[in-house]
Amino acid sequence: MPKMKTHSGAKKRFRLTGTGKVKRRRANRAHYNEWKSSRVTRRLKNEVVVSDADSKKIKKLLAK
Repeated sequence: MPKMKTHSGAKKRFRLTGTGKVKRRRANRAHYNEWKSSRVTRRLKNEVVVSDADSKKIKKLLAK
């Protein structure tokens, strides 16, 4: 049987932690940041853990 390939878009957007949780970058930080408040951009800076409902789908895309 052939091996399952990793989804190219998913591998660019998600990372697995050591315990197997899925981390993602927050949205709305790519451009037009000049007129967003500093409070907003600081809040969007950090990566967050994906919810359990979505992480199962993402792990399948990452072939994990």
